[in-house]
Amino acid sequence: MKKRFMALLLTGCMCACLAACGQSGSGEEAAESDAAQTEEAEEAAAAGETAEAEDAQEDGAESAEEGAELSGKVTVYMPSPAGLADKLAAAFTEKTGVEVEQLQGTTGEILARLETEEANPVADVVILASWSDGLSMKEDGQIMSYTPAQADQINEGWIDEDSMLFGYSASAVGVIYNTTIYPELSADWADLAGSDYADDIAIPDPEKSGACKDFLAGLVTGLDNGEEIMQSWADNGLTVPGANAAALEAVTTGEKGILIAGVDYNAYSSMADGEPISIYYPASGTVVNPRPAMIMNTAPNVDNAKAFIDFLFSDEAQQMVADAYLLPGRSDIQCEGRTNLADIPQIPTDWTAMMGVATDTAAKLNEICQ
Repeated sequence: MKKRFMALLLTGCMCACLAACGQSGSGEEAAESDAAQTEEAEEAAAAGETAEAEDAQEDGAESAEEGAELSGKVTVYMPSPAGLADKLAAAFTEKTGVEVEQLQGTTGEILARLETEEANPVADVVILASWSDGLSMKEDGQIMSYTPAQADQINEGWIDEDSMLFGYSASAVGVIYNTTIYPELSADWADLAGSDYADDIAIPDPEKSGACKDFLAGLVTGLDNGEEIMQSWADNGLTVPGANAAALEAVTTGEKGILIAGVDYNAYSSMADGEPISIYYPASGTVVNPRPAMIMNTAPNVDNAKAFIDFLFSDEAQQMVADAYLLPGRSDIQCEGRTNLADIPQIPTDWTAMMGVATDTAAKLNEICQ
């Protein structure tokens, strides 16, 4: 406002001065004076307009800053590990003042909850342990597009082409085994159908575990003999103790010696706690499963939801991910105490093809293991 006032004052002074000169000079001088007056007046007016524009920009910047202030709450549906979810929620609240209301559960439980709340949406952000289930939500029009902070540092392929799924972390499945029963083990997927492992192999329930579900979809679409391998496990006495935690417990207690498609972060955490288990990734490859974080189209608190997505890719949150033995979503964050992404052999994954068979394959596995 000061700039505009000074510009207008200058205009008035110049006009008065030029008018006085015009009265005392000749006609030619008066004409020159009139031209100069016009030019100077135009410049002064332009200066006034510029000042006004600058004031408007300053006002707009202040409005943008005010709009960036957050309050209220954000509702996040999130899978295990529970300790990580709690830490992320507490850190986000401390950073922004926004309260985080959580629903923690398996991918299957979260999807079931969303279905029951369809007529009265509650969730702002949904995180799943299954990329294929996230793609299904996208196909159903349930999520919105957004470009998160640090997007240029996110692992290649961990944001979909429409920027709706954001892989803030990932797990991979491997073979987890009880070291008191098998001191060393390196058998490939097909080898686990051998007689040496008869009735001693288990697998998480793929209709409850999103990671196992996506692994089986990758197995049957990425390997030529994937379906044969799955059937051979069933023929060799494969059992389904339950979701990830129950399946791992069957191996840590020695009830079963081997867990096929065990989620790696659970294994690393149990190993750190002194459990007699180990994990490896078979040579023919496994599925690395980015965990999609998504903003619901029906989110009651959209601004808070976007801020939460941004926070998930912050240095602080990504270090929490690594400390929980998950693979970080950012390529510049590395893990200690677990195998890093570049060192995990992977099955070729076609997520579109996997999405098309994931649900049926999971149901089939449970059927043939009965």
